[in-house]
Amino acid sequence: MKKKFKMPTAYTILFCIIIVMAILTWIIPPGQYDYVESEDGSKEPISGTYHNVEPNQQGVGDVILAPFEGFYNAVDIALFILMVGGFLGVVMKTGAIDAGISNIIKILNGREKWMIPILMCLFGLGGTTFGMAEETIAFYPLLLPVFIAAGYDAITTVSVVLIGAGVGVLCSTVNPFATGIAAGFAGISLGNGIILRVIQLIILEALAIIFVMRYAEKVRKDHTKSYVADMYEENKKHFSFGDSNDENLKLTGKRKITLTIFAAVFIVMIYSVIPFEDMGITMIPTLGWWFQELSALFFIGAIIIGLFYRLSEDELIGGFVAGAADLLGVAFIIGVSRGITVIMNSGLITDTILYWGETSLSGVGSIVFIILTYLFYIPLAFLIPSTSGLATLSMPIMSPLADFAGVGRDLVITAFQSASGIVNLITPTSAVVMGGLAIARVSYDKWLKFIWKFILLILIITIILLGISAAF
Repeated sequence: MKKKFKMPTAYTILFCIIIVMAILTWIIPPGQYDYVESEDGSKEPISGTYHNVEPNQQGVGDVILAPFEGFYNAVDIALFILMVGGFLGVVMKTGAIDAGISNIIKILNGREKWMIPILMCLFGLGGTTFGMAEETIAFYPLLLPVFIAAGYDAITTVSVVLIGAGVGVLCSTVNPFATGIAAGFAGISLGNGIILRVIQLIILEALAIIFVMRYAEKVRKDHTKSYVADMYEENKKHFSFGDSNDENLKLTGKRKITLTIFAAVFIVMIYSVIPFEDMGITMIPTLGWWFQELSALFFIGAIIIGLFYRLSEDELIGGFVAGAADLLGVAFIIGVSRGITVIMNSGLITDTILYWGETSLSGVGSIVFIILTYLFYIPLAFLIPSTSGLATLSMPIMSPLADFAGVGRDLVITAFQSASGIVNLITPTSAVVMGGLAIARVSYDKWLKFIWKFILLILIITIILLGISAAF
């Protein structure tokens, strides 16, 4: 009997990509731009300065070491995920989440579908304003039991979080980490092109909500329609919060306060990462926290909840360690995914790929130019999943080309962030994608089968919007 093909795990996929990138360092000519240091300390490539350099082909040893160096580079995100896991482990010890979810299901009583548009709009708002991406990983363990208990599947949960926030990032309006950095390097205001991006956001987020709601309702009516139908019973047990009639699931006053503290931690997290100052808002103080501070926030939050609920030392530490252990695999995936960028940079092929784009886009008409720019950014975003990194690397080169094509530089920014956004919904080089799928126990191939039609729709609509804007 012929053995059925089984999609390899995320680890295998990422290791294979690392090997492919190492092979490409022997094929793609090495090269570099000259760089100038900006005021914030980052380095900007200078257009027209690309030159060949001595090769630094990556061998077997480099491939083996790349995931480890990647893990060192991503240790801040990995530690953040472990702290979130530990925090959730302590909260789970109190039974507050189980009781809260049970109470939500009773209150909604058949109206669970309205969670989808509400949450997707909130995640989309976070994505478009401050680039909410890595922060969303903290929400998966919280929402998975809710959606599965409501009759949906794990893909529905991933879609609400990943597509909701991802479309927001794709249509970034004032996101300083994508639009802000790109605008700075392009020498234009953050507000240039904002009308187009708002229109794009409204259209794509509405289509995303319709797409997810249609799938979710289809799964709720017939679980065999789920792309993860084979894991339906297993996921119900894995993400179960117990029998709603269980005496242990009573939402007591103590548990209500615990949930209030729990929610407060997430609210503080969201507030602390919004760069109000960069958005021109001076009345509200900007905390400027990032992964180190956020890790400490969840760590302190776990201690406060443990002490308030009067957990014993063994219960508090045991719950924290067990919760962190649940997300250890996710932390490893994030480290391995960073190894891809390590190989590319060490092999000196990143600038070469950028140079190919610079030479191929010169001398074409405005509509063709902006569409080709968008299409060029798609593979480039796959290789460089960081929006801020891609903006820093490419915008000083790509934005001057727009002047020769008679295209506004703001359109290049929209093309850049749209391409980066669409890629970061599916790329295995993204810690956000692979981490979210790992927590939800959704295989990468099933995610692609689910989302490819929506990706194609985004592609077509974005090309139409860019083409119309370039024409006028």
